[in-house]
Amino acid sequence: MEVMKQLRQRAIRDLLALRPIRTQQELAAALRERGFRATQATISRDVAEMGLVKVGRDGLQAYALPPRRGEAEPSGEERLRSLLHDLPIEVREAGQLLVIRTLPGSAHAIASALDRCGWSEVAGSIAGDDTLFVALADRAGLLRVRRRLLRLAE
Repeated sequence: MEVMKQLRQRAIRDLLALRPIRTQQELAAALRERGFRATQATISRDVAEMGLVKVGRDGLQAYALPPRRGEAEPSGEERLRSLLHDLPIEVREAGQLLVIRTLPGSAHAIASALDRCGWSEVAGSIAGDDTLFVALADRAGLLRVRRRLLRLAE
C-alpha cells in the first residue's frame, strides 16, 4: 500500500474515533482539514477497503470501523437486517432490477451486506452514494428478494 494511502486511512480511523462522520462528503472535508486531498472515488474506495460500516452514534447514522478480528462478525443477512432496520429505504422495481434509495453514504454498505448474503436470486448489485441497483435473474426472484428486503427492514 502506498504511503499516502496508509496515512490517509490512518487519518480516517482517527477521525471516526473523534466524531461522527455521516457521509463521504463529510469525510472528505474532514480529511481536507488535516491536509489530505482526496476525490470522492478515492474516499469511496477507502470506505470499501477499510470495511467501514454505518452505526448509530449520537443519534445519527455515522461511519465506524468494522468489528475487530476475534469478535464475532455478523452474517451477511444479520448485517443487512441491521442496516435496513436502521436506515430508511425505498424499494422500486424497474424491469429485472430493484432500485433501492437510502440515506447518502449508505448504499455501498447495503450492497456489501446484500452480496455477503449469497442469495441465489441476486445476479449482482451496484451502489452509488444513496442508490443501489440489484439485478435479478427473473420476475419471481425479484418478488422474493423484494419481500425479503422489506421484511428485514421492519
